[in-house]
Amino acid sequence: MTSKLLSLLGSVFLLGPFTHLFAQQQGNAPGPTVSMIVTAEARRGKVIPSLDPQDIRLTENGKDQPVTGLLPLTGEHAGLQLLLLIDDSAQSSFGTEIPTLKQFITSLPSNTEVGIGYMRNGMTQMTSNFTADHAAAAKTIRLALGPGGADVSPYESLSDAIKKWPQGHVRREVIMISSGIEGHGGGLTSDNPYVNAGIRSAQKAGVVVYTIYSPSVGHWGHTFWRESWGQNFLSMLSDGTGGESYFIGFSSPVSFAPYLKDIRENLDHQYLLTFRAQAQNKAGLQPVKVRVKEKDASLAAPDEVYVPASL
Repeated sequence: MTSKLLSLLGSVFLLGPFTHLFAQQQGNAPGPTVSMIVTAEARRGKVIPSLDPQDIRLTENGKDQPVTGLLPLTGEHAGLQLLLLIDDSAQSSFGTEIPTLKQFITSLPSNTEVGIGYMRNGMTQMTSNFTADHAAAAKTIRLALGPGGADVSPYESLSDAIKKWPQGHVRREVIMISSGIEGHGGGLTSDNPYVNAGIRSAQKAGVVVYTIYSPSVGHWGHTFWRESWGQNFLSMLSDGTGGESYFIGFSSPVSFAPYLKDIRENLDHQYLLTFRAQAQNKAGLQPVKVRVKEKDASLAAPDEVYVPASL
């Protein structure tokens, strides 16, 4: 064995332990602090107990991660930007809900900024930018265009609205009124790429989405299997972002009022949860599960959260 080869082998043996130690240090490096909006609900009774960080168990990719904060979004911390997204292809029955929606908007707290948008052709047309003037925003709620407002994908419209959303506000939420029907042909399956893209855009931006089913005009608006999957897609969107989905059968609801009342109660029981995420070489969405350990409560939370790359 030549002296050159012996020297090379010696370098490999010396480098090996340091390489292993470096890998261990990288694996044990603390990850970034990540925040998300969660909503407390009563598990059995009607009273929702107050919660503290020690009451929460959070897992990321199946591993327990420390919850570092649980801030009640009330009082001075209750500031909210709420976007009302309306499907422009809704049936004429939507018109009967306009007074209910206006009343809901004008009843919101003064520290809530409201935006009004209509979804059509994969885009969102804002009739009111975010404003604390609730009466002015409410006045921009109009009838849906119906046959002239065909929306091939409300999920693309949601992504478009999120892309245009002003930055800098932590608490951003959506009430989306739609049939949920996806017309691009992505398939009636939970793997529909257009639906999943809309869900991911909301998760990445930390946007909570509430959905209210409202039937569409035209043939698709009375096709059972499209209506059924539209409701499935809306439920997937809300479940994946920490919101709720509301519908009764496939017809227009008698009133949106009970749904809006429930949404308002949810908004009054939200927290900003922060936790120490696992260190990641590449930024992206990571699966999380959140539950209350002992108290009589449960949490609605997103299925995935965006985790930036670790330095």
